[in-house]
Amino acid sequence: MKNIFPILLLLVSYLSSAQDYQVDLEYYLPSDVTYDKNIPTPEQVIGYQIGDWHISHDKLVQYIYAVAAASNRITIEDRGETFEGRPLLLLTVTSPTNHNNIDTIKQNHLALTESNGASQNTSEMPIVVYQGFSIHGNESSGSNASLALAYYLAAAQGPKMNELLNNTVILLDPSYNPDGLQRFAYWANMHKSQNINPDPNDREYDEVWPGGRTNHYWFDMNRDWLPVQLPESRARINTFHDWYPNILTDHHEMGSNASFFFQPGIPSRTHPLTPQKNQDLTGDIAKFHAKALDKIGSFYYTEESFDDFYYGKGSTFPDINGSIGILFEQASSRGHAQETDNGILTFPFTIRNQFTAALSTLEAAQNMRTEILDYQRQFFKEARNEGKSSAIVFGDEKDANKAYHLAEILKRHKITVHELKGDATIEGKKYRKGAAYVVPKNQKQIRLINAMFEKRTKFKDSLFYDISAWSFPLAFNVDYTENGATSQAGAEIIKLEKPAIELVNASNYAYIMEWHDYYAPKALNQILASGLRAKVGMKPFTVDGKTYDYGAIMIPVQNQEMTASEVSQMIQNISEETNVTITGVTTGLTQGIDLGSNQFRALEQPKVAMIIGEGITPYDSGEIWHLFDTRYDMHITKLDTKNLGRTDLSRYTDLIIPNSWGSAFDKNTTEKIKDWVQDGGTLIAYKNTGRWLNSSELMKIKFETKKDSAKAISFEQVGDYSGAQVIGGAIFETTLDRSHPIAFGYKNSTLPVFRNSTLFMEADKDSYKNPIQYTENPLLAGYISKPNLSMLSNTSAYKQRSMGRGNVIYFTDNHNFRAFWYGTNKLLMNAIFFGDEM
Repeated sequence: MKNIFPILLLLVSYLSSAQDYQVDLEYYLPSDVTYDKNIPTPEQVIGYQIGDWHISHDKLVQYIYAVAAASNRITIEDRGETFEGRPLLLLTVTSPTNHNNIDTIKQNHLALTESNGASQNTSEMPIVVYQGFSIHGNESSGSNASLALAYYLAAAQGPKMNELLNNTVILLDPSYNPDGLQRFAYWANMHKSQNINPDPNDREYDEVWPGGRTNHYWFDMNRDWLPVQLPESRARINTFHDWYPNILTDHHEMGSNASFFFQPGIPSRTHPLTPQKNQDLTGDIAKFHAKALDKIGSFYYTEESFDDFYYGKGSTFPDINGSIGILFEQASSRGHAQETDNGILTFPFTIRNQFTAALSTLEAAQNMRTEILDYQRQFFKEARNEGKSSAIVFGDEKDANKAYHLAEILKRHKITVHELKGDATIEGKKYRKGAAYVVPKNQKQIRLINAMFEKRTKFKDSLFYDISAWSFPLAFNVDYTENGATSQAGAEIIKLEKPAIELVNASNYAYIMEWHDYYAPKALNQILASGLRAKVGMKPFTVDGKTYDYGAIMIPVQNQEMTASEVSQMIQNISEETNVTITGVTTGLTQGIDLGSNQFRALEQPKVAMIIGEGITPYDSGEIWHLFDTRYDMHITKLDTKNLGRTDLSRYTDLIIPNSWGSAFDKNTTEKIKDWVQDGGTLIAYKNTGRWLNSSELMKIKFETKKDSAKAISFEQVGDYSGAQVIGGAIFETTLDRSHPIAFGYKNSTLPVFRNSTLFMEADKDSYKNPIQYTENPLLAGYISKPNLSMLSNTSAYKQRSMGRGNVIYFTDNHNFRAFWYGTNKLLMNAIFFGDEM
């Protein structure tokens, strides 16, 4: 009998907390202002109270337009759309008077970043605050809080609000990631019960693969602020550089058992290029967050985790641009309410914390307005003083398109870029006009330029929240020098145009396409898809006075299903569409292999599939999907692991398995894949999938293993010691055997590669079987522990095995990382098109 009372108390406690799952609007809003009844509440527009359901993006858009229409404090801008066609909206919120002078306000604000900024009186200028929410779609308390923020900014009345709006321009981005937000809202809402069940084991709190964190192509968009490869990123980066906001906030969620985090992060993990004043101001702003959260009784912490190192994150990118980035991390309910170590965490509670931090940011901005504006002016003044008279020159004489895309990123960041005045040889490297660019160092964005081009290998701390290196010239594998002269610069590029290509000269004999160009795989795929026969040259040759390297593609004119004139027109169309030069030749007699040689190998149209689903890394999968679909216009069939047992693999010539964890394949599926390879398929696997290749005997791989020597460390130090052995993301040098088909299209004998794993594959005793091999001292940029660097030395990055009539190809590293590693994308294309020649 005595055991019944604790059970009853628990039940009463549970029922009491259940009443808090639904709240009124007053739960969120401050009570020190009045509210304009002419401004519609979220409930009046979307049909339910904030926090009752997870806001879907369409309903968020519905409310944003409604509140903008009702308020003279708000204007709305549609900056484009996501891959799935959802609008990328931005609200500009300020006083009606400021709206009437918004162009002048922007012009005066931008002047702070220019040499004439000294004439601006910051005491009379509004501060600019960019507030953005839920860049990870399943961290949705942020976007739900943006509903409350939009209402508050439109409806709140009184002297306090008048002062805020007169002194502040607020750029409100209600959803950084519309596609991910929509995907997660669908999941959470479809599993919501009338009687909310906070049991963490309920399906509501465990999304199916790939989850709502990412965008359409499964990218983590909070890593794309610097590369700017995605439409959502391009919209917000354009807004950023259009305004140069003084503060930018980035509202996230973290594990359910945590509390609330706001920056500063761990001090020793701040990038050295970030001024100390930035961190000091971040600390001062943090006091306003603490005060606001204290007031509502919410727990929080700061300076104990996260960092400000990688400039590709939303909370760090502003720091190298004269602004202050602030990360908020709220413990996530991952649904509508969930049991945690801190009691039942309700969705409304998470929303209120995010909303409270948004308001404390505005309070800090208003109170620190002049100091922060002065800091921005000082940042760019000092940056201009750091500029040098020299210039960066970069390019690729064989691949103008790749160099163009690097220039494109620089231009998106408002970096001044010039044409190369004329062909030049600098430090032994050839730079060709039209395929190379000049970046003067005497410009205001020099700190951002330094951040994008640096090759740092020494660090205060050995732990990183994200990657430790991202050097863009290495990622693009372009030739470059930082010791160029501004005298080598031609006209400044105002509007970047695609590189010019040679016109196709008609031929009755054959057409030749070099494999060096980034878009050569796109052109080859179109050639084969059109029904034309094509062959790949296994050795270099010279014809009609032009020398072609390994991997040149030859398209004969005779014995095609098209006439010679039809072939000519088809080649012309493909050349123009892909921006790749294709040359007609008049003879098959060459210096080197003749065009009729058996060293030209016939190619077939690839039919590619990729295994995705539970057990496969979504990021790596999405990067490959994105590469095929958006760069090369190639079909790639996505096969879910749960359906492999009943899928007819004979339809496909190539099967890609991205990085995987755990046991993604059962015994029957493994045997099915083996049979498919033996029947002639090419299996291409990445990273940790190599362990499965080895255990399933698809390929014997010997991974290096280290014996961790005993070290005198305390319990407190264990985490840091273990973390220091992680390769979070660094850049290393490999050597290439350029005669091997996997290296076709690369003109240099070395290749920078990205690595974020500790998989060290022993090199084969036969050197020709190691066409991609790490050098003796491979570190180019980033952090790696000394033991790991020693183990990585001279290991292999690629392995191939013939199996029956097919092939197994394995890469230790992800060569498609975050869509900006243009320099290694062709390795996968080589495996696809030339796998049979390996």
